[in-house]
Amino acid sequence: MKFLDLLFPPRCPFCRKFRMEEGTCGECEKALPFTVGKDILRKEKGGLVCAAPLWYEDLAREGILAFKFHGSHGAAVDFGRRIARCAAEELGGQFDTVTWVPVSRKRLRARGFDQAQLLAEEACRHWDTRPVPLLRKIADNPAQSTLKGGEAARRANVLGVYEPHPRGEIRGKRILLIDDICTSGATLRECIRVLTDAGAESVVCAALAHTREQAKK
Repeated sequence: MKFLDLLFPPRCPFCRKFRMEEGTCGECEKALPFTVGKDILRKEKGGLVCAAPLWYEDLAREGILAFKFHGSHGAAVDFGRRIARCAAEELGGQFDTVTWVPVSRKRLRARGFDQAQLLAEEACRHWDTRPVPLLRKIADNPAQSTLKGGEAARRANVLGVYEPHPRGEIRGKRILLIDDICTSGATLRECIRVLTDAGAESVVCAALAHTREQAKK
């Protein structure tokens, strides 16, 4: 066991129980709501193609919320590995550049980290590369999960809140865009629009989880 593991023992990213090694415990691994078959890859009008290994429900939802809001940063290692494997299997050969959906500066200061950036960094470790910042969030809009009014409200909420990163090389790139959750897909579609308008050749997406209801539409 590493010395740091003695001071900060690894936990299962879902049940949060201490473990002797990093990763998901056997009990949680069996209980996770995995996407299977055609449900892994979500395709919608507007150019959204998103691969996700989990449904955003039950144990997966609990783990993601703990990661985002309760300081479970170590979960990024396990989550990033799952995203990397899913993206390689479903989207392999379709991207040459990896980026993420950024949070606003205000939210970054309050939270102390950008969860999608952590996931992108961990996923890229499995490909011996690094993600690059291609987007910048210029407005601190309300969280999509707090909105009422359905999909139309979500689309309106993210319109114009992202712009190309001033130091990002977008033109001609085939981009993998990483986020934590794909719910209505409004945020990903808006980011795809911004990247495409800036000259990206193509954009595909990967998330840790997506919602079952939206994926079935």
